[in-house]
Amino acid sequence: MKKNQRQNRQFYALLLIFFISLTNSRAQNITVQNIKNIVLVHGAFLDGSGWEPVYTILTKQGYKVSVTQHSLKDFDDDVAAVNRIIEQQDGPCILVGHSYGGVIITQAGNNPKVAGLVYIAAHAPEEGESRSDLVKQFPSAYKSLIKGNDGIDYIDPEKFHEDFASDLEINKAQFMANSQVPTADKIFKGIVNKAAWKTKPSWYMVADSDRIINPDLERFYAKRAKSKKVVEIKGGSHAIYTSQPEKVADLIKDASIESLVSNQK
Repeated sequence: MKKNQRQNRQFYALLLIFFISLTNSRAQNITVQNIKNIVLVHGAFLDGSGWEPVYTILTKQGYKVSVTQHSLKDFDDDVAAVNRIIEQQDGPCILVGHSYGGVIITQAGNNPKVAGLVYIAAHAPEEGESRSDLVKQFPSAYKSLIKGNDGIDYIDPEKFHEDFASDLEINKAQFMANSQVPTADKIFKGIVNKAAWKTKPSWYMVADSDRIINPDLERFYAKRAKSKKVVEIKGGSHAIYTSQPEKVADLIKDASIESLVSNQK
């Protein structure tokens, strides 16, 4: 009798160990079930360095982050440059675009390696759609754009802080203003021929004090794309990708988890 009791205890002890191991294994699977590759795409007048705060946060948390450096001279060339980085990823990736970068990811996001799209105060056009028509419906507040006779645009450095980066400290905004990347006017006429947000899940961050893109246009983009999560930042300027890095990183992390779930359904 005692022998049977001892064997029963051993059996139940082994069974308990098995279930604990199984639970721990499932918990580990839950924590690793997210997409680790992140590709950050900058907008007009800037380069990829503005993503550094977001890059630092994500890399410290184990993400593999790539930052694109496209020319801002030709839309098709910019899409090709971003696709080049996407192809370098060792698995599925989350594609993140700011401002004009949103147009790029709307096209480049059709790449099979892209699992989800994150728009940060960004354009998310429909195929064949002219953004100039949308801007007429949702006028922007800025008055600082200067169009050069050579087809190159830039933002008046004296008005950069007010129009582009009002929630950044003045010294940082002045540096950005005086280190602008020459931007060809023709890129703003680039047309998407297939909108990736129609087939890929998306997330959107609205900057409610944006003067470059009307916040109502941002809300329109997010609603039309049926973005899975829309985060609105009070007082957020157009430079929200660098002024609010923690909140931007949090939204990207949400996308890295939820994209995997969406793509497994």
